[in-house]
Amino acid sequence: MTRKGPRSPKSSRPRLAFIGMISLFTHTAAMARAAEAAHSPPTKNIAAVVTIYTHNSHADLIVSRLLQTDTLDGKGKDSALKLASLYTDQKPEKDISRLLAASHRFRVSDTIEDALTLGTGRLAVDGVLLIAEHGEYPKSALGNTQYPKRRFWEATLKVFRESGRVVPVFIDKHLADNWQDAKFIYDSARELKIPIMAGSSVPVTWRRPPADVRRGARLREIVAITYHITEHYGFHALEVVQALAEQRRGGETGIKSVQTLAGDAVWRAFDEKKFDVELFDAAMQRLSQRQNRTRSLREAVKEPRLFRVEYADGLRAHLLELNGVAGEWTAAWRYADDNSVESSLFWTQEGRPAMHFTWLQNGIEQMMLTGKPSWNAERTLLTSGTLHALLVSLKEDQRVVETPYLKLAYQPSWRWAEPPPPPPMREWREQ
Repeated sequence: MTRKGPRSPKSSRPRLAFIGMISLFTHTAAMARAAEAAHSPPTKNIAAVVTIYTHNSHADLIVSRLLQTDTLDGKGKDSALKLASLYTDQKPEKDISRLLAASHRFRVSDTIEDALTLGTGRLAVDGVLLIAEHGEYPKSALGNTQYPKRRFWEATLKVFRESGRVVPVFIDKHLADNWQDAKFIYDSARELKIPIMAGSSVPVTWRRPPADVRRGARLREIVAITYHITEHYGFHALEVVQALAEQRRGGETGIKSVQTLAGDAVWRAFDEKKFDVELFDAAMQRLSQRQNRTRSLREAVKEPRLFRVEYADGLRAHLLELNGVAGEWTAAWRYADDNSVESSLFWTQEGRPAMHFTWLQNGIEQMMLTGKPSWNAERTLLTSGTLHALLVSLKEDQRVVETPYLKLAYQPSWRWAEPPPPPPMREWREQ
């Protein structure tokens, strides 16, 4: 999920106590696992290149699983990956990476080159995590945060080229905040034959009820519900829709146009039934924590948005951003052959250890160990470009944006599998 990590509430505990808690926890966990180390399978050394590393940041929720087991408390499953080095682009006051480095003995690098070469001047790691989420960065003209993904990527490419070899790379969330950078990253990865994977944790998380598009079935329409900020959580919703859509007959064919509607235009779309309202009702019924139940939809949602996606093969998808009613992701889809409907809630664990990130990590580990991506990078290239085009539509008077460059065809290499039940949840502020 990735998703944009929640803000940690201010803790009443003194910072020194928190530091002590980390130190005690990491020492105890290390001692408990020391006896098992000699019998552990070979690990892959990983370099992490992140924007910031604070408690509950994406760096914490992904990289810390290499240090503190998959439950972030030393009591879960050890990762097959070893954090060898870390580069942080920014170091805010609440940075925890240096504390973790002291207890877990990984290298803290001042440059991306050093993180990947471990000071040897040549590529010296088996994989790279690029996590550009959170931190203080400028906004683009479209309003989305300009995280330094291309800069991170180009620095990584430089080391690969100079070393004459490549290793797998995972990029958290979208490939980039704009189409040009996303396509550059994808194209250069293909040029150098870099195993690359990106995306959200939401497609791999729990589905309630467990459901997926029947492989090879013909689809007519998908309707999804999303919330929060379009450029952050809207991306997760697009990844959910794409993970469903790619399972249909023929695989993915690409997207020919998109449009964003806002405000009264959304309510007119409801009135004129510009989308399948039965699917919308099915998706709404999957919300487990619907907000403002006593108020009508139009009273509760002050700034609705509707994202329309037209696929090259005729499939339609509609995503509704409904802040004031929804605080979860749901989706419903209709089959073309028998007109039947399925729907599900894409449930995420909103507290530590945010276990949906573990299912994302499992996919990352599989790629790092085998050199083969666990799912298609094309999926995230498509959703990255779709999000950018939707923001263009919103900026430019809600016009239809033709997207011939998004007619990307691919066959999915991944299919959702139901994860085991989640472990007990802790408060966000806890370790």
